[in-house]
Amino acid sequence: AGFGLGLGLALSSSAFIGGSFVLKKKGLLRLCRRGRARAGQGGHAYLREWLWWAGLLCMGVGEAANFAAYAFAPATLVTPLGALSVLVSAVLSSTFLNEQLNVHGKIGCILSILGSTVMVIHAPQEEEVSSLESMAEKLKDPGFIVFAVCVLVSSLLLIFVAGPRYGQSNVLVYVLVCSAIGSLSVSCVKGLGIALKELFSGKPVLKEPLGWVLLVCLVICISIQINYLNKALDIFNTSVVTPVYYVLFTTAVMTCSTILFKEWQHMVLDNVVGSISGFLTIVSGIFLLHAFRDMPFTPSLLPLFLQPGRADLRPPWSSADRHQSCQHQPLLPSEDKGSQSAEEQEKE
Repeated sequence: AGFGLGLGLALSSSAFIGGSFVLKKKGLLRLCRRGRARAGQGGHAYLREWLWWAGLLCMGVGEAANFAAYAFAPATLVTPLGALSVLVSAVLSSTFLNEQLNVHGKIGCILSILGSTVMVIHAPQEEEVSSLESMAEKLKDPGFIVFAVCVLVSSLLLIFVAGPRYGQSNVLVYVLVCSAIGSLSVSCVKGLGIALKELFSGKPVLKEPLGWVLLVCLVICISIQINYLNKALDIFNTSVVTPVYYVLFTTAVMTCSTILFKEWQHMVLDNVVGSISGFLTIVSGIFLLHAFRDMPFTPSLLPLFLQPGRADLRPPWSSADRHQSCQHQPLLPSEDKGSQSAEEQEKE
């Protein structure tokens, strides 16, 4: 029951989040046409645009469903299903934003879905965390503390050093900030989900300071993610931001969950190979979707016998007047041979 509920919540979350990207981008484009200060340049005029708020509402619903899914299923099961948000965003962007989705992009979406399915089938099992006390013990683990410090330091460097220099030209800068901070927000969501379970069971969770600390950290992390995700969406196409964000966010969450919940500790070899293969399949699909987004795929790129209106042409290997192999051709043309033999006779 928990698996089915977590799976359904994760699927609905992907649908809402994928649509939120398109609504936000639509609102940012309307502000750009009006000449307002753009979000990529530090402006906050999008706060007065109802389309942007509609996108934020959809993202809130999706994140709420995602929040509930993390409470019922492992993070490594829920996070890969975010690939469906890439498909939803790509299809809606090509429909409502006139962004190009060529054959390579469609194949990339299919590969992302297949890889997510493989990862779900071979999802690792996390250690049981049933109370805030056990969650506190997990958070005190030295490995997680080192990971959290590395995330915070790298995020500060990206914000204050790399952002002013490369943020306008490189999509990875702002998306890396969202992904790194997002890995910590997932940990907060997992802890708050446990706190809500205890609250509904009648335990005095409101007196526990850990629950409030997790709530404050979650609000800070989400605020940072929203700010820098808006900057990335304002500068780059949605079809670029969404897949790159998915790959980086999934990698960060899997790393955080592995360190915090020890999800890979008791996995058999088959599940390890399946999880890695599924993730690499997703990365391959995202690469196709991102790397060839501007490459037009026209019928002229097809072989001659597959092009429309030229189906009567025979392929070159079946034509009667094909050239002979170089092994059967004379080394010199016949005229050159005749002139060479005449010169030899004159010399004699």
